[in-house]
Amino acid sequence: MPASQIHLVRHGEVFNPSGVLYGRIPGYGLSDLGHRMAEAAALDLKARQRPVTRLMASPLQRAQESAAPIAEAFALPILTEDRLIEPTNRFEGTVTRLAVRKPVNWPYLINPRRPSWGEPYVSIVARMLAAIEDAYRSVDDGDVVLVSHQLPIWMVHSQVTGKSLPHNPNRRRCSLSSITTLAPVAGGTGDEGRPVRFEEVGYSDPAAGLLDEATDVGAV
Repeated sequence: MPASQIHLVRHGEVFNPSGVLYGRIPGYGLSDLGHRMAEAAALDLKARQRPVTRLMASPLQRAQESAAPIAEAFALPILTEDRLIEPTNRFEGTVTRLAVRKPVNWPYLINPRRPSWGEPYVSIVARMLAAIEDAYRSVDDGDVVLVSHQLPIWMVHSQVTGKSLPHNPNRRRCSLSSITTLAPVAGGTGDEGRPVRFEEVGYSDPAAGLLDEATDVGAV
């Protein structure tokens, strides 16, 4: 049978002293604290004593670095999955709270339900669920870990729990190095060419004790 569970892990804190929205800009790796957060996530997964048989990560540096301690814990290679990447954002490279005050940027704010400033929510959901289903089918047994970013993980959470995709970014329940766990719905395992249906079966926040030290917790 395919995977038993899919664990969506958010990356740890990024070194971002300028406070910019880094998005897909290369060169933004984990801070020292971020590495400790990533270690906490790996320890949490290891403590579950579940057979993790595949590890995949977004191509961005912060995700690859967050996957490293998981790779070590389970003696697995890190496989890059482009569909787990951060969404596009027109404010990338700016300090968002300042950029939104400029009239030249106001057209990008016209439709927050889409949203008009970046990749549509429905597009994020589609690519993430496709990546999750492919990961689910890619193994004969065990669990799969996918290291991604806050918004993509929150979009999956919203979709599988029936919540609205448009939302207040400050209210996302997806902390740094948190783990959102999915499992296939009974009877929804994609037989006869049907897509697999997933449900959320767990959420843990192994780096919660480190969040007070974080300076970059951005909803990006």
